[in-house]
Amino acid sequence: MTPYRIKKHRQRGHYGSHMALVPFIDMLTMLVVFLLLHSSDVEILPNTKNITIPQSIAELRPRETVVVMVTTEDLLVNGRAVAKVADVNDANATLIIEPLRLALKEQADSSLRYSAQQDLADREVTIMGDKGTPFTVLKRVMATATAADYGKVSLAVIQREIAPAGGA
Repeated sequence: MTPYRIKKHRQRGHYGSHMALVPFIDMLTMLVVFLLLHSSDVEILPNTKNITIPQSIAELRPRETVVVMVTTEDLLVNGRAVAKVADVNDANATLIIEPLRLALKEQADSSLRYSAQQDLADREVTIMGDKGTPFTVLKRVMATATAADYGKVSLAVIQREIAPAGGA
């Protein structure tokens, strides 16, 4: 073939084959963002290394709530230390832990700015307590959460497998 014919052959059929890539890439970007937002299965409870959470056969997934962590040393509200467990575990201490109540009230007030119509009975708090935490401490934390106008108090547990009914 002569160079002229090769040039004509290469130019043939290239009239209207222009592909619009920008709208296609925009559509793919929106699809990826949509899938990322709607398919994420995020852990709502913080992962702490110094707390061993008890196991349960509970089926419910945790919701996003105010989290009170009871470690071996501290009481934390959403990661901020508010009291020492040694002070709470004192036999002469009152049932209500005042620093914890104030921190929970502060959390409720800040969250109520966003949802001003929230009913007091619908406020939720999740307590993450170490497996070895004394019940008296957990009882005081639950009583304090109730005194801070939280109507739903949940204990965080790790879901375990249910044993087969046949035994063995």
